[in-house]
Amino acid sequence: MNLALLNPEIALVVLALFVFALDLVWSNKRGIGYVTIAGLAGVAALVAGQFGLNTTSFSGALIVDNFAVFFNLLFLGAAALVVLAALQYGEQFLHWRGEFYGVLLFATFGMMFMASSGDLIAIYVALETASISLYVLAGFRKHDPASGEAALKYLLLGALASAVLLYGMALLYGLTGSTNLAAIGQQIAGQAGQPVTLLAMTLVICGLGFKVAAVPFQMWAPDVYQGAPTPVTAFLSVASKASGFAVLLRLTTSALGPLQSDWQAIFTALAVVTMTVGNLAAIPQHNIKRLMGYSSIAMAGYLLVGMAALAAGGAPSILLFLAAYTVTNLGAFAAIIAFSNATGSDEIDDYSGLASRSPLLALGFGFCLFSLIGIPPLAGFFGKFYVFAEAVNRGLIWLAVVALLNSAVSVFYYLRVVKVMYLNPARDTSPVNVPPSLAVALAVTAIGVVVVGVGIGPIMDTAVAAAQVLR
Repeated sequence: MNLALLNPEIALVVLALFVFALDLVWSNKRGIGYVTIAGLAGVAALVAGQFGLNTTSFSGALIVDNFAVFFNLLFLGAAALVVLAALQYGEQFLHWRGEFYGVLLFATFGMMFMASSGDLIAIYVALETASISLYVLAGFRKHDPASGEAALKYLLLGALASAVLLYGMALLYGLTGSTNLAAIGQQIAGQAGQPVTLLAMTLVICGLGFKVAAVPFQMWAPDVYQGAPTPVTAFLSVASKASGFAVLLRLTTSALGPLQSDWQAIFTALAVVTMTVGNLAAIPQHNIKRLMGYSSIAMAGYLLVGMAALAAGGAPSILLFLAAYTVTNLGAFAAIIAFSNATGSDEIDDYSGLASRSPLLALGFGFCLFSLIGIPPLAGFFGKFYVFAEAVNRGLIWLAVVALLNSAVSVFYYLRVVKVMYLNPARDTSPVNVPPSLAVALAVTAIGVVVVGVGIGPIMDTAVAAAQVLR
């Protein structure tokens, strides 16, 4: 038992408790946000110091390796950018901002443990820690009925998904007599093909399918994305999805490795349905947050293409896609928050003439939308390219073609937003002022979209190093 391996997680909990306490005695809520960002940077430094380790502790329940480090840095970076974007948003739409930052830190804590867990019980406890925190965050605008509705829907459907996941985990334990992922992988090899084994695997995938918003478990996403506070929506769209795929990758390559042909067939079917439903449902949307919700579902479909191609070495492509998607989507939501702050609207038609009212805001938002489309040399292009290429390497050429066609469909609704910003006449000619904190968040993510694209070599090397432990 090596407690030093838990230093980042312990530091994050201490930071969360400190933020709660600081909120009681310090009236400068913006200052508390900056303290939170500085603390997250410190925790990230502790995590980065673990790169290169490949060890376990607590009887295998805790795994510290490059894979965990990659995802933990992703979660911490997303949390820091969301706090930065929420500084100005909180002054207008959120009260109790100290509690907001603290609960966000606990959600991040749960996600970090999800990526580092090597035991079913540890995974479930970490998932519930993150989920309960996210339920609270979704309803944080306490006097807004839409926020309360979003939290209630998220809670009810999340509880159902947790029950399904727990039942699948219980079956795995009953079949193998262990909750350790490596031990399950060894024991389950002799039970491949049995109906109860396939049922256990299916239930686990269904439970985690809710976390990543895969069809048919996506019902919560559009409503929650629309009703939740926009910074929470941004965090949900990237960090929650990434944590779900982190657990899926651990489970499928370790505990469910002997059932590879079975879960790959499931992921292939889910990929086709998820990206098709997400893209087609996004076309008629008029609310930008709801559109981004369906876009997030489509992105989950592309990532499931990578899961289907996992046998061909698709894990690095999934990690690269998640990194590109995180920086791109957070940039898009920074622009959405800035516009919502200034106008109080999330309707796409109200973005008319934004290029004349705030040229830099329109440019940054358009930049992120082009990355989501997959225009080279932006980050989104390489994320999609490597995932689709792995499908071809796996022999799933038809799946790659379906993914390309779906990506072509997405061009319509992304470019519709760009068209509204640049070609439609402005309904209101008053300038849209972007607060400094949001300007910094948008600038950082826009630069990241370029850096991930131009510097794809080193980033792909990092993803490969992180994924090696899964083989």
